Amino acid sequence: MTPLEALLELLGRMGASEGGAVLVSDAELSRWPTEAVRKLKSQKLLVRASPAVSVVCPGCKEECTMPVNTMPAGKGPAASFVVCDKRDDINRVTLPVDSLKQWRCDADAVGAFVAQGLGLRAESQRKGDAGLRELGLVKGKKRSQMVCLRAGEALELVAGQNAVPLTELVSYGAEGFAVDMGAIRQLVDAATTGDPHHTPSSVQREARKLKTQAIHASWQKEYRALKKRRPGMSDVWYSQQIEKLSIGNERSAETIRKHMKR
Repeated sequence: MTPLEALLELLGRMGASEGGAVLVSDAELSRWPTEAVRKLKSQKLLVRASPAVSVVCPGCKEECTMPVNTMPAGKGPAASFVVCDKRDDINRVTLPVDSLKQWRCDADAVGAFVAQGLGLRAESQRKGDAGLRELGLVKGKKRSQMVCLRAGEALELVAGQNAVPLTELVSYGAEGFAVDMGAIRQLVDAATTGDPHHTPSSVQREARKLKTQAIHASWQKEYRALKKRRPGMSDVWYSQQIEKLSIGNERSAETIRKHMKR
């Protein structure tokens, strides 16, 4: 994984969750490029989140996702554990404190990152209609236009009726992560003139929503089929099998796991 691939993974997960916050554990971040993690944190694309409330149980190879139980702290640190209800020989599995540490990336953080890259005031973000987050007016060579961040099947930058996936506008260099100002100005110049708050048509939004729903439905169908062929496996195992298929659509196993049972 390269530093840029780390950011693309974060943005992809946010798109799959339609703009919902993404949580990444310390354990997973330890497998990402060190410099990428450092820059993601320093540029506030990742901020410290509350400890995890559910984890993949380390008690056996089944890798079940279980809720975390935490005993109130007395004189020493609080003790966290999961209770296995699948096997009689395990019962309580103690969890190291570090295993519950996680980091958060959300639409506010991504919007602030883009706004700063465009020289806009990050604190001026405003939620508009149709799930658009207005970042500010950007001046191109021909016109100025409101640029918005939209979360759907993917995170997109929107100007007028035109939209470009954010993953196509980010890069990584010596200074860290950045957005392509030249490409965004081209997006602004190509946008329909008129009301700077003009949003893409509801037809386009509905089409993207239906496509996302179709992808999730294919995961759910395959999950049910796998459950019949290989009963008793963990959700992590099922999601990893779906990730390998074409219907995985290059989504991570964790993203698939969150949507395959709905």
